[in-house]
Amino acid sequence: MKKILIIGEHSYIGESFVKFIRETKKDYSVSVVSSRNKQWEAVNFGDFDAILHVAGIAHVDAKSNMEQLYYQVNRDLTISCCKKAKEDGARQFVFLSSIIVYGESKSLIPMVIGKDTKPCPNGFYGQSKLEAEEGIMALKEEDFAVAVIRPPMVYGKGSKGNYPKLAKLAKICPIFPDLKNQRSMIHIAHLCKCIELVIERRYDGIVCPQNKEYVSTTQLVKEIGKCHKKKIFGITILNPLIRILAKKINFLNKVYGSLVYEKGYLDPFREEYQLWTFPQTIEKTEQ
Repeated sequence: MKKILIIGEHSYIGESFVKFIRETKKDYSVSVVSSRNKQWEAVNFGDFDAILHVAGIAHVDAKSNMEQLYYQVNRDLTISCCKKAKEDGARQFVFLSSIIVYGESKSLIPMVIGKDTKPCPNGFYGQSKLEAEEGIMALKEEDFAVAVIRPPMVYGKGSKGNYPKLAKLAKICPIFPDLKNQRSMIHIAHLCKCIELVIERRYDGIVCPQNKEYVSTTQLVKEIGKCHKKKIFGITILNPLIRILAKKINFLNKVYGSLVYEKGYLDPFREEYQLWTFPQTIEKTEQ
C-alpha cells in the first residue's frame, strides 16, 4: 500500500488527483491536509511515502500589493513543507510548479521551451514558483527524492482560467478570429496519470508534461463548439487589429500567444500518461 499525503485542500489539481487515484489504484491510500492555519504541522509526514504539494496562490491577475503574499505561500510554505517531509522521514516530495517559470506570454512572438531554455519569470507568480523549486531542490538526497512538475495550461471538467472563458464564447459565437498560434496544454486526467507515475517510480527531478498535440486557440474553440453541435467559422480579417491591440492588451497575448514545450523535453513518462486524443479530452470536458 503506497500512502500519499496531499497538502492543499480545495485545489482543482489536488481534488482531481484524489478522484483519479481512488478510481484507478486500489493499492494507494490518499489523504489531504489543509495548508491554512498551519494544520499540516500537526501531521507526521513520515507516515507517508510521498508528499504532493499543490497548495499555493493560483495564477491570477495579481495586484502589486499581493507580491509578499505570493512569496509567503508559493515559496516559503513550499520550502517549509519540504523540510518537514525530509525531517519526518518521507521518501519523496512532489511540487506542482508551472510553465510560467519560463515567463508569461507578453507578446505574440512564439516561445519554444527546450533544453537550452533557462527559467526566466517575468512576474512574481513565476518568480515565487521558481524560488520554491530552487529551495526544495537543495534539500534532495539519495534517500529523499524531490520532483518538480511544470504543467502548461491545465483543462478539464471544472477547470478554471482561460478554458471556461473560451468555452462560453464557443457556445454563443458563430465566428472566431483565426490568428495562427500554438500552445502546449494538458488535460487534467493526463496530468493526474503523470503525477501517479512520478510517485510510483519515486522520480527525482523536473517533469514538463503536455498533451501529444499542440493546439491553436481557434482549434480549441472549434472543438468545443463541435461538442455542442455548433459550427464555428474562423475569420482572419481581424488579425491585423489583434496584432496591434496585443501590444497594449495583455489578455490577447495570453489567448493568441504561442508557448510550447519541445516534444519530449523533460518528459520521461510521455508515452505512458497519454490516455486520450485532444478531441476526446474536449469531449470528456464538455460532457
